Amino acid sequence: MRKGHRPSQSAPGKPRFWGRHAVTAALANPDRVVRRIWGTREALAALALPPLLQTTYADVADLGRLVPQDAPHQGLVIEVDPLPDIWLGDLLDKGRDDRRPLIILDQVTDPHNVGAVLRSAAAFNALGIITQDRHSPPESGALARSASGALEVVPWVRVVNLARALDEIAEAGFWRIGMTGHAKGTLQQVMGEGRIAIVLGAEGEGMRQNTESHCDELAKLPISPLVESLNISNAAAIALYAIATRG
Repeated sequence: MRKGHRPSQSAPGKPRFWGRHAVTAALANPDRVVRRIWGTREALAALALPPLLQTTYADVADLGRLVPQDAPHQGLVIEVDPLPDIWLGDLLDKGRDDRRPLIILDQVTDPHNVGAVLRSAAAFNALGIITQDRHSPPESGALARSASGALEVVPWVRVVNLARALDEIAEAGFWRIGMTGHAKGTLQQVMGEGRIAIVLGAEGEGMRQNTESHCDELAKLPISPLVESLNISNAAAIALYAIATRG
């Protein structure tokens, strides 16, 4: 890339990812279409790139112009197509023979939070996450960076109507537990032994009333009164750990 040349803007609908984990995970995902890659010679030399992938060598300064200011690109940037849509019914059918949990996010719009939840979901082998299409972030470099590769391996279902999705989840045999500080019981007390779907609301507002009404139980985490609440990604990780280690 010529010194001082400002790279072109991202193509419409084609996000750019950056950083080693996000880039290598995207390249390894057979469902991900990677359109173009930019990188330093050192960073690109460490990758096994598809022969037809459009590749551009660039210095660190030029790569910095491809991404948001101060984004830690680690010498690699790619432009991709968003992943194909996943249908909720297909995800539920795939997991009928195991007890892996589902995570449902109610209007969580911060890409860093969604990315961190995806990372926790990968760490604890969740079946997938479900969000409402109109109130969740699109795929982006910030989200992929926070997910640290998990965006490529954890199924993410976007639904039009969250209440109807929760009904379908119940029909598939999941016990729907809404996480909220005003619940009487803790997660350990209410989760039982069956298949579990954890529902988490946005920070501050929490779950909407209609979402709570579509849960079978409400539960809280046994945190100290010194702290009002936890970041949603921390709450998701603790809940998934509790489910993974139940008797």
